[in-house]
Amino acid sequence: MKSINSRLTCERARVFPIEKALAKLGHFPVKTAEKEVWFLSPFRSETQASFKVSKIKNRWYDHGEGVGGNVIDLVCRILKCSVKEALEFLNQDWPSFSFQQPQHLIPNETSLTILKVRRIRHPALIQYLNLRGIPLHVANTHCYEVWYSFKNSKFFGIGLLNNKGGWELRNRIFKNSSSPKSYTYLQRNNEKLIVLEGMFDFLSLAVLNEALINNSDILVLNSLAFVKDIDVCVSDYELVHLYLDNDEAGRKMTLYLTNEYNHAIDESSSYKNHNDLNDFLCHERKGRD
Repeated sequence: MKSINSRLTCERARVFPIEKALAKLGHFPVKTAEKEVWFLSPFRSETQASFKVSKIKNRWYDHGEGVGGNVIDLVCRILKCSVKEALEFLNQDWPSFSFQQPQHLIPNETSLTILKVRRIRHPALIQYLNLRGIPLHVANTHCYEVWYSFKNSKFFGIGLLNNKGGWELRNRIFKNSSSPKSYTYLQRNNEKLIVLEGMFDFLSLAVLNEALINNSDILVLNSLAFVKDIDVCVSDYELVHLYLDNDEAGRKMTLYLTNEYNHAIDESSSYKNHNDLNDFLCHERKGRD
């Protein structure tokens, strides 16, 4: 039986805005009305939005599967985590969140401080890499174990350094980043550039095609918001290979880049039945097990 304190924590967490939780998980609305918001389902690939969030009730319902629930149910399902881990996720990025006034949600980015950087060796991070199909030696070639403080609490994650000295930070529960935010550009004076969306796309391609990674310059966007900042990088190459996600946002960005640059090639057909490179890698790994 749950304790009273645990039960109250869950009850309070249920009023955390589902829209904000989805945004942190990388899902954004395609249609907004006064009382409800519609998303592409976070549980599968689709072209018509079937996932509804009620602003009034703060509940979600997936019409494609006929299931729904509260924000805790949603985070547990998307992250495949426990209720305790879901509560940690909801509290971490907005630690000053007021359950009585959820509309006043203002995270303080400046409170994230990097404490130490080292080679990846924490067992929890190694386990997380295994779940994502990434060998430790591949991760250690390109990333680090980064410890940081956020609102007087300590956290650690796998870190990818960006072009301005900030970090993209990932572990099994949290996605975070330190300022300044930017893309990651690995310049090796090659004639070919590979453009990827995120850290695990990069690591997955390093597993799937190590020679390609070693013989190309690499640009990891870290956020699609930086795509219009990369002209200075893209224009100088003979070929630009695009490995962006197969979701709606990724497809739109691929179309934008192939229209903007004649030498940009869409490579997403190599994982056409999967959302991204890591999804494809994990599927291939399961097939070999």
